[in-house]
Amino acid sequence: MSEEPVTSDFQPVGGSLCLDFTNTVDWRGRDTPEELLNSYEELLNWAKYMKVLHEREYEALLHGAGQSPEQAESIYNRAIALRESIYHIFSAISQEELPRKADVDLLNEELSIAYDHLKLRYSGHGYNLEMRSDRAELDQMLWSVAMSASDLLTSDKLDRVRRCISEECGWLFLDMSRNRSRRWCDMKTCGNRMKARRFYERAHTRAQFGP
Repeated sequence: MSEEPVTSDFQPVGGSLCLDFTNTVDWRGRDTPEELLNSYEELLNWAKYMKVLHEREYEALLHGAGQSPEQAESIYNRAIALRESIYHIFSAISQEELPRKADVDLLNEELSIAYDHLKLRYSGHGYNLEMRSDRAELDQMLWSVAMSASDLLTSDKLDRVRRCISEECGWLFLDMSRNRSRRWCDMKTCGNRMKARRFYERAHTRAQFGP
């Protein structure tokens, strides 16, 4: 049994799995953004934290990655490319712009893989579509991410996609507030940080030029 992965950097504030996946880069607006997923194992940690993978699946994929490190590295690179395409798609939509065809094409490629693993399952109350596989697949967390992006793109929540008002942040989220007034990814972090900065700037100006 593996130790519980470190998850302190993962903040599920997006309101949608695909948006939370794009938020695995900190401070996108800075010259040097901070990458939170630096390896396939960290990708697995994120997927486990977000409950995309169960413990048994996590262990199986961790073992499989150790057996096939080159394949795990290739899937990690696919994951980062998918993340960036999803980010560009929804960032453009949040600004009422048309996403780039190349980004939509890449998402479609991942969706075609995901659809190959969709199966109908009867739950006792009806049939549901589920991601199913006969064995652990090293890329299976990407299926859920791609499907989440597809679901959001075709939902009535699409016009609620927002980008954090902090220019340095750039995180995406769903604004589900009644009056659609949410401006920050998380008021406790970006909102308070911006308020503190404005307070400092006003105090600095008063110190230089007087009230």
